[in-house]
Amino acid sequence: MSGHSKWSTIKRKKGTEDAKRSKIFSKLSRLITVAIKEGGSNPDSNPKLRLAVDKAKYSRMPKENIERAIQKGSGEGGGGSFSEVAYEGFGPNGEAFYIKVLTDNGNRTVSEIRGIFGKHGGSLGGAGSTSYIFSDLEKPSFKVESSETVINLYNDIDDQDDVQEVYVNFDIEL
Repeated sequence: MSGHSKWSTIKRKKGTEDAKRSKIFSKLSRLITVAIKEGGSNPDSNPKLRLAVDKAKYSRMPKENIERAIQKGSGEGGGGSFSEVAYEGFGPNGEAFYIKVLTDNGNRTVSEIRGIFGKHGGSLGGAGSTSYIFSDLEKPSFKVESSETVINLYNDIDDQDDVQEVYVNFDIEL
């Protein structure tokens, strides 16, 4: 009797939704932690923290998780230290990528990013190799056509836990 268990279907659907939310909450938690370490734990005097908390609230992150991230960032909750790093790279057809990362282990992260680029026929660039294209980080100076391979490369990079933002110089239809 296939398809008779409604709970099984609900459980499977809920599991995938919970996994997506968990990944988003982890990224937001790191963002809050780094914002506190850079500018203090008062959101009134730290605009980066205020923006991170607003993003967390917009994503419907539970208040307890936000408070836990604030405690961790102020040193009360323990945990490792995160650093903000930017990686630059090129897709298989010369598409530009600018990747902002929050990581506790830079060697592991650069290895993972390099592996993803290699798997899709791209390459990790040096510092400054694509940053001039994204001078205002919202509007690239030119657009290129994207292929399915490049979209898959974008998705694989964006799915990494440490990656916060991925800027590209092509249109993404997701």
